[in-house]
Amino acid sequence: MQNQVSSKTLKTNYQVSIKTNTQQIIADEPEDLGGSDEGMQPNELLLASLAACTSITLQMYAQRKNWQLEEVQMQLNIDKHPTETGSIIERHITLIGDLSEEQKQRLLQIANACPVHKILKNPIEIQTTIQ
Repeated sequence: MQNQVSSKTLKTNYQVSIKTNTQQIIADEPEDLGGSDEGMQPNELLLASLAACTSITLQMYAQRKNWQLEEVQMQLNIDKHPTETGSIIERHITLIGDLSEEQKQRLLQIANACPVHKILKNPIEIQTTIQ
């Protein structure tokens, strides 16, 4: 299955409508950068994608194993001053539930194998055309 997203700029400065076949969100910039702060900033959307994918992947895995994972909480940030080798995303995961240390360590391995994590960890080629 191929994911597809379309976007278009809106009349309000820096707002972008982002759509899939069934969903729509608004991206924006904060007021101090000329936006109206009515949607997430692009870097926040990137982090949100990683957080959502990680949380869903952990839930799926724990359910298949019948582990008592009640909730996944996450804090993420991206270093705005990238190193020579690239940017740094810090992801702090809190697992709520009756889990052994061994289960938590396995869930850490699973978190690092979520599809968005894999995309971000591997080289990415962006092929762009313009009309």
